[in-house]
This record gives sequence, C-alpha cells and structure tokens, in this order.
Amino acid sequence: MQRLTLAGGIPENLKGSIVALGNFDGFHLGHQAVARRAVARAFHERRPAIVATFDPHPVRFFKPDLPPFRLTTLDQRERLFAHAGADGMLVFEFGEALRSTSAEEFITELLGKQIGAAGVVTGDDFTFGRARGGNVDLLRTLGAEHGIVAEAVAPVLLGGERISSGRIREALAAGDIPTATRLLSRDFAIEGIVQRGDQRGRELGYPTANMSLGDYQRPRYGIYAVRATLEDGSERPGVANLGVRPTFEPPLELLETHLLDFDGDLYGQRIEVALHAFIREERRFDSVEALVAEMRNDEAAARKLLALPSP
Repeated sequence: MQRLTLAGGIPENLKGSIVALGNFDGFHLGHQAVARRAVARAFHERRPAIVATFDPHPVRFFKPDLPPFRLTTLDQRERLFAHAGADGMLVFEFGEALRSTSAEEFITELLGKQIGAAGVVTGDDFTFGRARGGNVDLLRTLGAEHGIVAEAVAPVLLGGERISSGRIREALAAGDIPTATRLLSRDFAIEGIVQRGDQRGRELGYPTANMSLGDYQRPRYGIYAVRATLEDGSERPGVANLGVRPTFEPPLELLETHLLDFDGDLYGQRIEVALHAFIREERRFDSVEALVAEMRNDEAAARKLLALPSP
C-alpha cells in the first residue's frame, strides 16, 4: 500500500478512487465500517480504494496545549488501513493552508482536481472545511456536480451508544481495557523505540524494554498483561508497568515491558506493546524486597490472563 500526500501528488493508478474520508485516529469499529464500505464500493466499481486521514490531528492544531490523546501513530494506521483492503493511505497535512480551505474548495479543488476521486464515503457526522463549513449534505450535492458520488455510513453502536474515539479514551483513562478493546476490535497498542534505561529492572530480575509514551492517550497508570510485537514480526507475552515508577526517584513516565520467557537485546528496536488486561494500580513500595515480591505476583497474574503456563 502506498502512503500519499497532496504535495507528493496522486499517482495515475490511484486516480478515480473511492476515498474513505475521516480522521480515523483509533480506527475503531465505526471507522472500520466507513473504510469497509469504501473498499466494497471500489471493488464493485473496479476502482482503487484510498483511506484518508489527517496529521497532525486538527484538534492538536487548534489546541496545541492539550494533553496527549492520540490512539494510533501514522505507521499503525497505515498497517490497519492496508489490512482493511485499501490500496493507498492519503495523509492530509493539517496546517494553516488546509485550515483556511473552504468546504467548497475542499470538494472541488482537493477531492476533485488533486485527488481525482470518483466517490467519497464518510461517517454521518463528518465535517470539513474552514470553520467546519461542510457536511455530508454538501458533499452529496456539490460532489455530484463534479462527478464525485458521496455517501455517509450510519453510526455503529455498542451498548446503545455511538462508538467514538472519545469513549475509547475515557475507557483507557479508567483502566477499562475490555471496553476499549471491544470498541477498537483489538487491544490498544503503543509503538515506540526501546530506550536504554538505568538497568534497574535487570538488577531486580525483571529486565524491561522501556519506551516513551509520546503523543499517545495516557491509559490508567498501573500494571498490565501485554502482548508485544517485535521487529521480526514475532509476538511475545509480557507484563508491563505503565506510569512513573513511584518507588524510585526521580519519577519518570515510561512504558516498561518485561517479556516473559524471553532473553534477547531489544535496544533500538521498534516494538508495539498491546495492553491486554489491567492487573493493578501503580503504587509505591517501602522496600525493593516488597516490590520484587509484588512483581512476582504481577507475573503470575499476567500468565493467568494470557493463558500461559507457570515458569
């Protein structure tokens, strides 16, 4: 699958595409319904399918001081879009130029002339253009005048409520991993480069792969049963501390993952750690011995949650 930008241009083989249009940060079940409809239309019309997204997130552009809230990186979205069957991922670079583009220009100039879209699929609440001046009704009417057939997908509900990235962020902040997983259709995962740390975990008998949380939404601080995907594509079970390590000074926010039954050097590798289940809150211990004893309990809990045998 190709990653595209407007500045780089749309290759001829992807002109005349059906475009799934949205932010798609979490690519949750509602987003997947939009992408699935675009891919199905593209297949039946013998056209390419493109899933479009925005980076940075428009909210970050307008409110740069907000705490981190991202659910995926661009690399993660690219893999998810490819798995959904898209031929390309189009990244709208959200800056002053795009902010000031009117809804009408967005349709005629960007979707029509630059992208060459034959059709667009969105969620029913999608808005776009300067001051959010465009909606699905404008897409249908003005799009039709320029050969772009637009349609909106009905919201996907869970528990009688609309699935949204906001609901997922709330679930993660509360440590409600089952709800976040149901809304996403997969475990929430943090991807990053393994950093060199102070080797304290190794000294305690629990070496960890340490990663920054970057721009991700902060889940509830605590201990998690996890599954990590390594650079070679292999998946490894583990137990992770997500938080600020209150037993040690100074506090340092990290995701520290101990891979179970694994012996290898991961420094400098890009790995993805999926949060499978919340075990307990992060807390301070009065002694290293008490901490290690609790870490053994955490490992046993993680093995049980991941259906692994005892060591």
